[in-house]
Parts: sequence; structure tokens; C-alpha cells
Amino acid sequence: MKVLSAHWLGAADAEGSVRSICLAFPEVEERPSHGHPAWFVRGKRQFATFHTAHHDLLRPHLWCAAPPGAQQAVVAAHPDRYFRPPYVGQRGWLGLYLDGVVDARELEGVLTEAYREVCPPGLLARFDQG
Repeated sequence: MKVLSAHWLGAADAEGSVRSICLAFPEVEERPSHGHPAWFVRGKRQFATFHTAHHDLLRPHLWCAAPPGAQQAVVAAHPDRYFRPPYVGQRGWLGLYLDGVVDARELEGVLTEAYREVCPPGLLARFDQG
């Protein structure tokens, strides 16, 4: 997977970086969800959504699936970078602010975990092998 710059200058750069990571995963497609770019495994299982702004949160951010317990632990440890997103937060999804300095490896890790969380078992086994 391509290594990205650790510094982003604006929401357009953040969106492009998220897009390039997500589309590098096997059998992922992008399509709008509620007017925002979103990524799905095999067209059905959504694992991430990018927001330039959403309601009263006027900064670029990401919502993504997360393993059980990860949301609570990460938000508690890093409330300056992570948050519980509306609507999907009750399902354990994680929010990540994408303005300022974002470590590309951290973003790639968060998105990889999101992909893994919704990936069907057979596809996940192939992903892990290769």
C-alpha cells in the first residue's frame, strides 16, 4: 500500500488520501451515502464515510467501523483526535478528525481495521494471506 504524507493541508487532500487507502483494499467500491463519499466491501458492507463537514462539526472528519471496545478506548485516550460519531457511534463506529496533522500510518491502520471489521470471512482470509 502506498505511503502517504503525514501532513495534510486541507479537506480535499484528506479526502484523496482516505480514498486511495480505501480503494486499495480488495473488492471495495466508493459511492455516496447520505451525500458523502463512502466505501463499501462488495457493494453492501459500508466501512467508512468521509465528511468535509456534517451538521455542526465544521471540520473534515472520518467515520469508520471499529472492533468492539476500540471506540471507547481510543476516544478516552485521544479525545483531541477521535470522537464518537452521531448515528453510527452507538454501533461502535469511530470518528477521526482529519484537519491539522494526521499520521498517514495511523489513518491507514484505522481504515484497515474498519475494512477488516466488515469484510466477509473468505475475503478476509485472502486479504490476510496476501
